Amino acid sequence: MTADEGLPSQRQRGLDMMKRVYGWDVQDGPGDFFAATVDHLFAEIWTREGLSIRDRRLLLIGLLTGLGLDDVIGIQVDAALGTGELSADELREIVLFLTHYAGWPWGAKLNDLVERAVARQRAGDT
Repeated sequence: MTADEGLPSQRQRGLDMMKRVYGWDVQDGPGDFFAATVDHLFAEIWTREGLSIRDRRLLLIGLLTGLGLDDVIGIQVDAALGTGELSADELREIVLFLTHYAGWPWGAKLNDLVERAVARQRAGDT
């Protein structure tokens, strides 16, 4: 029996989707913010039909880049590489594309995050 068994089905669906999205095990956490994130965002929104996880990730990376939220982009880039949704070359292409729409400063930040994530992944592969 795992620590998460016995959780309400919506909570477990959310935790399972978070694991698929981020590529690492997510444990149940305290508080209303965590509950809303898992029970609604991951159990209800990320699981909807119509868009793949990869599609949602692409949209999220574009939005976060446009908003300049580079601290959160790193999580998405690492997860995309780790789950195999996006390759290093695809991420580099995304950088080039988004730079022209989001602006050079945001594109430069995204490029830095992508190159650091690729380097970390390669270091872990050796």
